[in-house]
Amino acid sequence: MRLTFNMQFTQSLNGILNAQQRMSKAETQLSKQTRILSPADDPAGAAKVLSLDQSKAQIEQFQTNSVLLKNNLALQETVLTSMRSSYDRVSTLAQASGNGTYTIEQRKAIAFELKNIQTELFDLMNTRSSEGSFIFAGYQDKTAAYELNQDGKYQFIGDDGSRALQISQSISLPSNDSGKAIFDSVFERFMPQLTTAPAGTTINVVNQTAFDGFYLSNYDNLTATNNNYRLDIDVAGNYQFLRNGSALSPPVTGSYVPGSAINFNGAEFALDTATTLPAQVDFELPKPQQTNILNTLQKYIDTLSDPASSASDLTVGLADILQQTTVTANNVDSVLANLGGRLNVVDSVFNTNADLLINNQQYKADISEVDLAAALTEIKRQEVALQAASQTFSKVNATTLFDYIR
Repeated sequence: MRLTFNMQFTQSLNGILNAQQRMSKAETQLSKQTRILSPADDPAGAAKVLSLDQSKAQIEQFQTNSVLLKNNLALQETVLTSMRSSYDRVSTLAQASGNGTYTIEQRKAIAFELKNIQTELFDLMNTRSSEGSFIFAGYQDKTAAYELNQDGKYQFIGDDGSRALQISQSISLPSNDSGKAIFDSVFERFMPQLTTAPAGTTINVVNQTAFDGFYLSNYDNLTATNNNYRLDIDVAGNYQFLRNGSALSPPVTGSYVPGSAINFNGAEFALDTATTLPAQVDFELPKPQQTNILNTLQKYIDTLSDPASSASDLTVGLADILQQTTVTANNVDSVLANLGGRLNVVDSVFNTNADLLINNQQYKADISEVDLAAALTEIKRQEVALQAASQTFSKVNATTLFDYIR
């Protein structure tokens, strides 16, 4: 009898504890809004929820990268737009300075304004992001992109790299553009260079587009002697152009009239009228050199500020500054267009990722979210079960050995 009583007591107590446990679980599911409290509740569902949580964390990181990328690109766009306006102002001032009636004081006034623009451009080329990185320095973004050397030359000291940020599983976009490609990969104006010629001989490029086309088609980087040209004029005034001692194909010939220039692919050769015939003018296509707008500006500022500058010096300097300003401005326009494209991609991917997060949350809810009505019903059911178990336990606990004897 005693054994039977103990068994009844234990069963009643276990009934209460089990009912309490089931009720507690139902309440926890309701409070946490999930029916999967541990993998044992639904192994397959738990695995899927874990996968969805990992995917959510990855997408949220992509969204963080997108915000950072957009901020960096927007900063670069603002800086380049400001610089583009400065290039337009440089062109306007340079063209005004070509006025042959300007006095040295007027030229110095233009040089002063150009110096201020140069300082502004130098500062913009060394712009920092909110994280303190120099946006035009490439991978070397902890140091300034440009520096002023002791010899007065502005030098790019970064590299041509660009840091990329991942904004989706398959899309990674550069967050910056190297200043080397925008500002430094600019060729100095192509011009023929006299090597030997009669006194007073000059060469001027009057059609830069035509001469550029000739230069790019004929400059020989492998055989240096193929860059040597000669203008031969015989005693009768007949001339021809030679390359490395041989006539051009097709031949370029004509009749020289003293006092008149000889045109050759956009370049004009002018000989002093006192030059005796026959004569020869040796010239070459010099090796292409790259520079940046800061150094070109400095050269023209120096030319404008020097009272000893000749009309020829001003003409050459003006052509240099206009050509390199145009090329650099075109580079900036190209990068701005590319930036616009990247910003559009960032916005599109950001919106897509936002939709994916919503879908992720909905799918997770379908798998693990507790049904409110079902949870409340389960709690009520377990509450009733707990009350029944408690009543049974009370009766068993009140039973004595004498009840069994009777």
